[in-house]
Amino acid sequence: MHGHDRWLGKGVVGSFLVVAAQGVLAAQVPARDELDSVVISAARTDTSAADLPASVDRIDGARISEGNLQVNLSEALAGVAGVSAQQRQNYAQDLQVSVRGFGARSSFGVRGVRLYTDGIPATLPDGQGQFSHVDLGSAGHLEVLRGPFSVLYGNSSGGVIALYTEEPKAGTALQATVDAGSFDTRRYALKGSVASIAGNSLLVDLGRYTTGGTRDHSAATRDTLNARAHWQIGARSSLTLIANAVDLPDAQDPLGLTRAQLTADPHQAGTGALAFNTRKSVSQQQLGATYELQFADHARFSLMVYGGGRDTRQYQSIPVATQTATTTHPGGVIDLHRNYRGFDAHASNKYALGGGSLELVAGLAADGLDEARRGYLNFVGATQGVEGALRRADSNRVYDVDQYLQAQWDSGGRWLALAGVRHSAVDVRSRNELLASGNESTVRYQATNPVAGVTLRLAPQLRLYGSYGRGFETPTLNDIAYRSTNGSLPGLNLGLVPAHSNHYELGAKAASGPLRATLAAFRIDTTDELAVQSNAAGRSVFANIPSTRRQGAELEVQGEWSRYFGSRLAYTWTQAYTTADYGTCTGLPCAAVTVRSGVAIAAVPEHAFGAAATLRAPALGASLTLEAQLRSRIYVNDLNTDYASGYSLINLHLDFTQRRGAWRFGESLRLDNVFDRSYVGSVIVNESNARYFEPEPGRSVYLMLQVSRAPGS
Repeated sequence: MHGHDRWLGKGVVGSFLVVAAQGVLAAQVPARDELDSVVISAARTDTSAADLPASVDRIDGARISEGNLQVNLSEALAGVAGVSAQQRQNYAQDLQVSVRGFGARSSFGVRGVRLYTDGIPATLPDGQGQFSHVDLGSAGHLEVLRGPFSVLYGNSSGGVIALYTEEPKAGTALQATVDAGSFDTRRYALKGSVASIAGNSLLVDLGRYTTGGTRDHSAATRDTLNARAHWQIGARSSLTLIANAVDLPDAQDPLGLTRAQLTADPHQAGTGALAFNTRKSVSQQQLGATYELQFADHARFSLMVYGGGRDTRQYQSIPVATQTATTTHPGGVIDLHRNYRGFDAHASNKYALGGGSLELVAGLAADGLDEARRGYLNFVGATQGVEGALRRADSNRVYDVDQYLQAQWDSGGRWLALAGVRHSAVDVRSRNELLASGNESTVRYQATNPVAGVTLRLAPQLRLYGSYGRGFETPTLNDIAYRSTNGSLPGLNLGLVPAHSNHYELGAKAASGPLRATLAAFRIDTTDELAVQSNAAGRSVFANIPSTRRQGAELEVQGEWSRYFGSRLAYTWTQAYTTADYGTCTGLPCAAVTVRSGVAIAAVPEHAFGAAATLRAPALGASLTLEAQLRSRIYVNDLNTDYASGYSLINLHLDFTQRRGAWRFGESLRLDNVFDRSYVGSVIVNESNARYFEPEPGRSVYLMLQVSRAPGS
């Protein structure tokens, strides 16, 4: 550990110990000094974040919106320990999101982490997820669950990220937003809501985001819609409808850069991006409904159903010679048509037991995905970057059926215990439509995963907890889509097996006056971890790593010292490495290489630190926020032969608010990367042509204007 890293670790741990000690000494102080009692929805029980034996964060809507563009989820996750959310500066590839190192290897989209929007899975049955359809302009709050209890949510065991639309207040409200800034960035949003005192409400949020891109060939336009309708049906039941859609036409893909290209010009597009006009189009629409019934004082039933479709077309930079070298090469255009649906039903009841209460939750969930995958040449004659002849046609289906059970016992005093189990069964079927015989392949993955934890309320200001869980991660359709990057080995990669992991966590949550702190230590041992074996020509071939380990600690400290000043910080220390030798491939054609035990898992930083301090002037309706981010180096491949250097950043935003009767006016000026640092935020893991690096922009400035009419005015 470097000198400044040692100081950092001692400083943040010391801060926690001070908070914990003050909490114990002040055990008899008034209730206002107790830990927050915010109820976490993702736990499926009415349990506060302080009492859950898990690492969990709730980020409210004000923190999501204040001083932010509200375009990418990475903005809201920047200050959450244990979470790495990198905006690739490439809207053709989604965010790179990982939790405690799970998901860091993903070439695009989010894997290894469960995503939800208003209870509707944004992770498909195969374990692959996207958040591109989410509009943060109408976000009410965000919940992040890390550690063992994430295994209760299915076949992605690294963590849970759940976004909830705001609930409108009684009356009529209207809000318009216009943002503009560097790189020809523009955002326009219009949000309106109407709600009755009885609780019936309707909210509609429309948004358009455009950017010229921070690099050559990285322009994008994204249109979003989010709507929420809620009805109270009598005194004990309610129905909520959620509809959202996204249209992302021809988002340019600048590709990754080699080390030499990064050094020469980090703003340039990667090799072949311009010649093949690399780009991606996405269109997605989905609808979900949740019915909730409280049929006794403590007995409840909830049913969520959803369905939708997502069409994706991507043009890649695969040389013509590579595509024509073999008749089995699937081409340079990927065309996906996906239809998905599912439901989740669970019932709960609470009973008196042993002087306390026992709450039981039993549920059944099922999801289905139908995919039509087509591959085309990306040239016609001498013209590149256009759809050519059909080279691949598969029909894929994925179904899962899960059963889960939770039990929570609260002693009414010092102890709370939470345990659960989930059985998951995932069936995958694939049919080659180009063969007369059909050539159908099938595979089934299944596991039963337990989890348990206990919380000790040592004082009103201090909780200690411990937990254990067994996780399960299945290969996604993208994982098994290819056996070779050049098509020399056709068919699905059905030799992959699911990864299994054992999660251990110990933690403490403390409070003293305006100060709140959480500290967690974790260890995760995984067998058969899913990893990128080779990544070239826009295609990834996956393999199983025999065993890996992740261990580390997370600290969060936040304080609202007065109405004039608030601060927060988050620090994560993670050691993620292999614990057995295994074979991988580098280059094309693939050559076997042995990866030795003890090498770091790619794209996982050992140290990550984020902090923010806000100075407010209520009389002026103004505030100034200073943000700091530090991250250590990340390796780009399993051999650890190259890396993206660590970096430190300073961001600022100045916010103003004025009120004129029923109307509120807001202005924000945001300055990112104040000192104009050159750095790489995300990498393409194991890219066989060494095009690993995805650089971030230098100094950039954004002006955000907003006018709104308060409800009931």
